[in-house]
Amino acid sequence: MTSIQTRLRQTRDELARHLHEGIIPFWTERGVDTTYGGYLTCFDADGNLDVRDTDKYIVTQTRMIWGFSLFHTLNPDDARYLAYARHGVDFFIDHFWDEVHGGWAWRVARDGTVLDNGKVVYGQSFAIYALAQYALSTGDTRGLDYAVRTFDLLQRYCADVARGGYYENLEPDWTLSAAGFHAGDRKSLDIHMHLMECLTTLAAASGEAIYRRRLQEVIDVILNHMVDWEHGCGGNQYDLDFHPLPAIAIRRTFNAERDGEAVEEPVDSTSYGHNIELAWLVLQACEVLGQNPDDYEGAVRSLVDHAMRYGLDREYGGVYRDGPHDGPAWVKDKEFWQNAEALVGFLDAYLLIGDPTYVEAFELTWDFVREHMIHDTLGEWRTLLSREGEPLVSDLGTPWKACYHSGRAVYEAIRRIDRILSGGTGE
Repeated sequence: MTSIQTRLRQTRDELARHLHEGIIPFWTERGVDTTYGGYLTCFDADGNLDVRDTDKYIVTQTRMIWGFSLFHTLNPDDARYLAYARHGVDFFIDHFWDEVHGGWAWRVARDGTVLDNGKVVYGQSFAIYALAQYALSTGDTRGLDYAVRTFDLLQRYCADVARGGYYENLEPDWTLSAAGFHAGDRKSLDIHMHLMECLTTLAAASGEAIYRRRLQEVIDVILNHMVDWEHGCGGNQYDLDFHPLPAIAIRRTFNAERDGEAVEEPVDSTSYGHNIELAWLVLQACEVLGQNPDDYEGAVRSLVDHAMRYGLDREYGGVYRDGPHDGPAWVKDKEFWQNAEALVGFLDAYLLIGDPTYVEAFELTWDFVREHMIHDTLGEWRTLLSREGEPLVSDLGTPWKACYHSGRAVYEAIRRIDRILSGGTGE
């Protein structure tokens, strides 16, 4: 056994304990709303429910459906996880689905009263992703039925057949939102990347060629229009013709609501987390499409190497948030989701390319997460830390943060380590 395999075997044990003794129990014990249905997601630094913030957002309701579907797959003999996944789907269909116009609301109150019925493609894509995974994990046909309905609505109202890609921000009746802060005039790497993610799962769940074709189209849009290949990184926001735009705060986005450092003036920035996430999601899509992953080696190498060059903190560990296309990071605090994506992406790059520096980058990230980001006793990740690892936002759950990033990253990292331990590297 090589030294890399020896180290990764120990890390695998740590990850497995963290998933099964930390993340899964945290959300199983707290996340299920037994009063109204659906899920509760806002928990403070001590794991207590924030009773001031119990609205339910499409993003975290669907991510919790996805999470409990995964937990059921991992623990098929424990009836709780299937019941909790079904519990979330029942609430989601009953309260988020728009019976008049179709599609899913953006936000409802705890009891299910609709508060914001805007049709945001980011949210619609997570509905497809979660419901398709629910169908794969449980066999409940409602999941695939509603995932397909949502896909059909995106093709009818959101596909930009003239220029490619999708409109992203629409009103309750699917009319395009206004320009500027409402962002009817913009496209983004973020939303198109999550469309790729959801279409990958929909294609896997359905086996239908139409979803594979649309998946390939989205991949091509991203790689042809949304990546700066001169510098090897993804962009951020674009006009409808894919010309890069300085990134502004947009209604109903995490960027508009997040805490921590910020760049004062709108700029054409890149996200190290998105670059690494894009790399591994492309490889996941290519597996569903039956393609040779070697065909994407150049793209993966460019995206991950850029993140390692500018986004990886070699002194303290972990991954920074944002920076320019060429040069050191601007925002050096460390958020939960970028570090989650980095764990998977660095391992995927190693499996594809075989360069041990990717394993070193994974280990630097995991060491930082294990030592600073994970709550010592509750087992879920804090939201935001300083560069050195001091908590800046200690909440363990928010309207944007549930079990998806932490749970998925740990699960996917374990899968990749198992491949490495069985000899599956690019060497």
